[in-house]
Amino acid sequence: MDDPESGDSEVDELDSVLARVRDRVLPDPAERARLRAVADELIERARDAIADLPVAADVVQVGSTARGTWVSGDRDIDLFVRFDADLGREQLEEYGLAVGHAVLPDGHEEYAEHPYVKGTYEGFDVDLVPCHDVAAASDLVSAVDRTPFHDAYLSARLDDDLAADVVLAKAFLKGVGAYGSDLRTEGFSGYLTELLVLEFGGFAPLVESARNWHPPMEFDPEGHAAETFDDPLVVVDPTDPTRNVAAVLSAANAARFQHYARELLASPREALFEPDEPTPLDSADVREHLDRRGTTPVAVVFDAPDLVDDQLWPQLRRSLDGIVRGLDAHGFDVLRAQAMVGDDRPDDDSTDPVSAALYAELEVAERPTIERHEGPPVAVRKHAASFYESYADDVDPETYGPFIDGDRYVVEREREFTTVRAYLESDAADRVALGAQIDQAFAERDVLVGDAVATLAPTFGTTLREFYEPHP
Repeated sequence: MDDPESGDSEVDELDSVLARVRDRVLPDPAERARLRAVADELIERARDAIADLPVAADVVQVGSTARGTWVSGDRDIDLFVRFDADLGREQLEEYGLAVGHAVLPDGHEEYAEHPYVKGTYEGFDVDLVPCHDVAAASDLVSAVDRTPFHDAYLSARLDDDLAADVVLAKAFLKGVGAYGSDLRTEGFSGYLTELLVLEFGGFAPLVESARNWHPPMEFDPEGHAAETFDDPLVVVDPTDPTRNVAAVLSAANAARFQHYARELLASPREALFEPDEPTPLDSADVREHLDRRGTTPVAVVFDAPDLVDDQLWPQLRRSLDGIVRGLDAHGFDVLRAQAMVGDDRPDDDSTDPVSAALYAELEVAERPTIERHEGPPVAVRKHAASFYESYADDVDPETYGPFIDGDRYVVEREREFTTVRAYLESDAADRVALGAQIDQAFAERDVLVGDAVATLAPTFGTTLREFYEPHP
């Protein structure tokens, strides 16, 4: 017979864990006051810089530190300088960068949809981004124009309790490795996290719901229902119904959140809110894994093109997909594969190249000289005749047939590549679908096969641990 008190005890245990985590992850009054003081100082500096421009503009603080939804220890301040919607792009960039460099003299320029200034001030990481002051998020000129609308929407709806639950949700997603909308992580953005907590009325109701999700799942906070989206999770942007806020979220991270939601509810524990920082594997560790697994690892290593992560990672994934398709097509059955970027990334001011690798484990590393090639059924006269005639006069001693096996023509012919190294070092590997800016770097690749991949540990040790010790 079920214990009627077991459900209550599980709820009490979860509440106790969440209370302890909340005490740890919510910024205390001193941290909030310090951030507010620095943000106010930056805003005043921005206003002074705007006053020197020949056009009107204002500055607003946006993001989690503006809404009180940041995890203690995060030190990000996002300021948006809003210019008239009619201002041309070239002038927007010119004036926006002028303000950015005035506020952050030691800052550097980065590029999203247009350039902005990034730097540090009093120990805080600061982004100063120009945007257009449009009437509605649907009228945007560039993607960043909608951000102030996100801030206004959430600020009007998040009370102190919901804001605290947002911080819990962010800490949980960070702990399980599913937080961050950059294109390397493909996880939950801060805005998406806040909308979901708002949608369900808290963190606990969100994980209660998530454990039973059956993708695709769609939530439409304002009932727009104006678009059809093809993503595992859809949260229609309440300020712009043409946009899915969860578009960047990968299927794997959606599933990861669901897995750990079930874990948290089944066995509440604080460890789920604490990110696991893997220790890099060394060469001996890699060799131990290779000996145990009995597979053949291969790595194509090259200098990554000089791109920001959000440009680099989609191209690396496209290149990995192309190489995996090529390996499978040539009979080198891929067990698992991953794109990697070196652990020892240089500083922002460095001109040293970043190492990248397309890494795969193969079930088959060497194939016989002969491969089977099936033609159409004999009954399909036109195509069957064409196949037969193309091989009937072949005098190559390595070609057997054509002959009939079952109801179709078959030949056994010489395989193009019998070893994985021969394939990966050939021009055929260059012809797979690589990322647009990977091509040139890929031409200068090194190919490592078998035990030789252990030499990659000093550069890729953290990712290699994630590869050889996978978990949800």
